[in-house]
Amino acid sequence: MIYITGDTHGDLSRFKNKELKKLKKGDTLIICGDFGFLWNGDKKEQKQLAWLGKQKYQILFVDGCNENYQLLEQYKVSEWNHGKAQVISGNLVHLMRGEIYEIEGKKIFAFGGGDGSESFEKLGKYDTHGKEQPTIQETSNGIRHLEEHHDTVDIIITHDAPEKIKRFINIEDNTTSFINNYLDTISQIATFKLWYFGKFHKNKMIPPYYHTVFTDIVKIPEDL
Repeated sequence: MIYITGDTHGDLSRFKNKELKKLKKGDTLIICGDFGFLWNGDKKEQKQLAWLGKQKYQILFVDGCNENYQLLEQYKVSEWNHGKAQVISGNLVHLMRGEIYEIEGKKIFAFGGGDGSESFEKLGKYDTHGKEQPTIQETSNGIRHLEEHHDTVDIIITHDAPEKIKRFINIEDNTTSFINNYLDTISQIATFKLWYFGKFHKNKMIPPYYHTVFTDIVKIPEDL
């Protein structure tokens, strides 16, 4: 079974709740950005990553607005479930922008990053240096991979949201960014069944396809 949750921000207690204890070998948990366990690279963090990678279920995540991208970029990129990904530790894997994966019989389009203009953690050596925003190569990569799959997937996992959905969540927000406009384009060209994103720290369904997730553990229907 596939389960979805929102930003974990390096909080290990999120993985020790009773809902996740029910997950078994072969299950998948996907985190919609701001994973937060790749932050300073110290011994404590390495132990946490090893512990996460040893869970009986696999833990997958897209990157968010608050990540140590310099540290993340040190991990090797390899082929994983028909897409490019970074295996961090054991069953812990970073899903890369614009890739499409075959996971438990579902086609999943992943696109991390987001509008980091409101980020409050861009300090010192952990400054994202603008890497939370996608490059032209990454956006083109996403369009190309969708075309290869006839613009059809089952699930879309992002950190940020399409512009139209962002405005629905906060009608007073008049700002716009490259990634929100790009995700708007994806929503127009792609055929999909469900879309999950985590940036807004809310647990709410926006009918008929969109879900903003934070602390909830959402189970993907088996018959999707």
